[in-house]
This record gives sequence, C-alpha cells and structure tokens, in this order.
Amino acid sequence: MTSPAWRKSSRSTNQGGECVEVAALSNFIGMRDSKDPDAGHLILTTAEFAAVLQRLKDVR
Repeated sequence: MTSPAWRKSSRSTNQGGECVEVAALSNFIGMRDSKDPDAGHLILTTAEFAAVLQRLKDVR
C-alpha cells in the first residue's frame, strides 16, 4: 500500500494559521491538520467533502 499524496490548501500560509491538507483515498477524501499530520485524519465521502467545501464558502 502506498502512502496518500497529501496536498496543502492553497489558502494555507506559513504564518501558523489554519492549515488543511487533503488526499484522495480510494473512494474517499482524507482531511487533516497540516500542523499536526500525525494526529490522524478524517475520512469523508466525496458528497461529505463537497458539503464541507460548500459550508466554508457559505460562511465567507
């Protein structure tokens, strides 16, 4: 099994703010805190991930 290719959000900075990474995990999306990657990650369906993104857009 290969390790997931985690990608940091384009909105993340090196200033220590809120940093999120995502990775494709077979039929799911992984989401984790880039400041503490060993703490674990969430596993979301594509529909759940889309809902998270929509919610984030709605609160902007």
